[in-house]
Amino acid sequence: MQWANFLAKEAATHSLSLEQTAAFLKYFNNEILGKSEAKLINELNVDVVAFRKWMGEIYNKFAQSYLELVISNNRDKLEKLQAYLRAKYNSELDVLKPLAAMKLLKTLVVRERLQQEPWVARRICKFLGYSPLALELVGRYLDKMPDLSLETLLKRLEKKRVEHEAVVNANSLMPYEYGVAEAFELSWEQLDENAQSFGCLLSLCALADIPLSLEAREDNKKQEWLSAIANLLELHLLQQKSKGIYCLNPLIRQLFQMKLNQSNKADEAKTNFAAMMLEVAKLIPQQPNPEDIFNLTPHIPHITEVATQLFQYVGDENIITLFTKLAWFYQGQGLYQQAEYWLQQCVEVTQNHLGLEHSDVAASLNNLAGFYKSTGRYSEAEPLYQQALKQRKHLLGDNHQDVATSLNNLAQLYDSTGRYSEAEPLYQQALKLRKRLLGEEHIDVATTLSYLALLYESIGRYSEAEPLYQQALKLWKRLVGEEHPHVATTLNNLAALYCYTGRYSKAEPLLKKALELRKRLLGENHQDVATSLNNLAQLYESTERYTKAEPLYQQALEMSKHLLGDNHPDVAISLNNLAALYRNTRRYKKAKPLFEQALKICEQTLGVSHPTTMTIRANYASFLREAYH
Repeated sequence: MQWANFLAKEAATHSLSLEQTAAFLKYFNNEILGKSEAKLINELNVDVVAFRKWMGEIYNKFAQSYLELVISNNRDKLEKLQAYLRAKYNSELDVLKPLAAMKLLKTLVVRERLQQEPWVARRICKFLGYSPLALELVGRYLDKMPDLSLETLLKRLEKKRVEHEAVVNANSLMPYEYGVAEAFELSWEQLDENAQSFGCLLSLCALADIPLSLEAREDNKKQEWLSAIANLLELHLLQQKSKGIYCLNPLIRQLFQMKLNQSNKADEAKTNFAAMMLEVAKLIPQQPNPEDIFNLTPHIPHITEVATQLFQYVGDENIITLFTKLAWFYQGQGLYQQAEYWLQQCVEVTQNHLGLEHSDVAASLNNLAGFYKSTGRYSEAEPLYQQALKQRKHLLGDNHQDVATSLNNLAQLYDSTGRYSEAEPLYQQALKLRKRLLGEEHIDVATTLSYLALLYESIGRYSEAEPLYQQALKLWKRLVGEEHPHVATTLNNLAALYCYTGRYSKAEPLLKKALELRKRLLGENHQDVATSLNNLAQLYESTERYTKAEPLYQQALEMSKHLLGDNHPDVAISLNNLAALYRNTRRYKKAKPLFEQALKICEQTLGVSHPTTMTIRANYASFLREAYH
């Protein structure tokens, strides 16, 4: 396969437009990227802005097949893409020597059969371009047709070449793979209709391992899939890597896609595939745990394929779900750049597909703002929250629960940035609106009560915060029962207030109860359990019970590392807390590396201006003054 053909195939696989394809082929045909941008622009007869726009769009499309590209620096993005293409090209450029090709054919076809027509066998190897994939396909084909002569086989292959070349010539963007295409055509004719349809469906998957879960299928569909898989495996059109895990060769995948697009069932297949992947995407929780990550990871490339290539088949009402769930998958692992990409794509796709005057556009803006807030990028979050609020009021009117949600979210942002005087009236508006729309007894009302109580606690208005916490606690217990994580969270927050006001004897039983609840409801290994351990340790530290605090801090730290990985902001907070304990007990040599680790994690994940980063930096600076001056 020639480099130019390979590039053309990649352009088709990634659904590049005609303009993008022209720019892509021009740019990457020069294997060392030696041509100047100006020269390429001149050859394409476009302006600089258009060329750079095309290259950016091309890069983003490829980034979905090669996720490391998503986190590349701007300066080396295209060089990284070039390296990826080169590596992939080399892996596909798998051509045997003539003698090796014959040796492979002898392992696939009965020796006596080859001995009857040895020169024809050599001609077949040459015709197939000495491609091991093509030889494997032909060998499986001959195995199913024991009475077919090699001469007749060669004639059939030659006929298929003529037919296939006519299709290729009619489509200048379609790459042509000598040998594999003709062998595939013969194999295609051996498939029953069920296997043909299933192969075409699989071709919509990404270029990645394909997990096929048959247990969830209805009995009739399960039998159809089992029969199709067996048929495809028999002809080497599908490979099984392990139990339930399969893969398609990139060339076979493309040939199946070609068959699908030539049929009258392409839209139906794409709709069905998109619906299947959407159902898997819906399983992604907002805060995935390690088990969720492990179970969902094999499906992510295929959900991504729908989000990048087939989102128009998802249905308007589900577009926001698809993109948001992908963002949750990455954000839950601390992979913030990938999460941001999908939330930005959600805004762009909803705006382009649904129009600016749509409630899902406001929701996508709200979600992106929430991400920016959670990662400390408050200046980017604020205009998006404000835009979402304005749009929801315009589309839904002032008296709608989505408007209340936007008010609550904007208030949280102001609360997080210390703009308490701006946050308070928004919380109060949200609370009043939620009570009017949803009634006094509603989860959203309890949520806003809790946030307003937190605000009052933050500014020292403890006498106003306490009754709100107590009110929220009673409401949670009535609405969701005594045994619920929300009850544990409110107990924890109320205990924190008691700690701030020096009422440690009232705080301790609440913290212990919250910890016990979380362990029972969420399991021993959960991040909320780690948070409770930290909080109880802080109480013990505040009351100078250091020997009781230290093991709890250590346990919380190990749990957070296990659940979130070593480079997560919550791990940094645990490191900071343990370091502070060592500082207070004058174990400076133990404290210093923990402060340094905590600061490094926060600077890398949250940025230097995030409040958590600034707090830990201040703690570290204070420690250095105390320990070394």
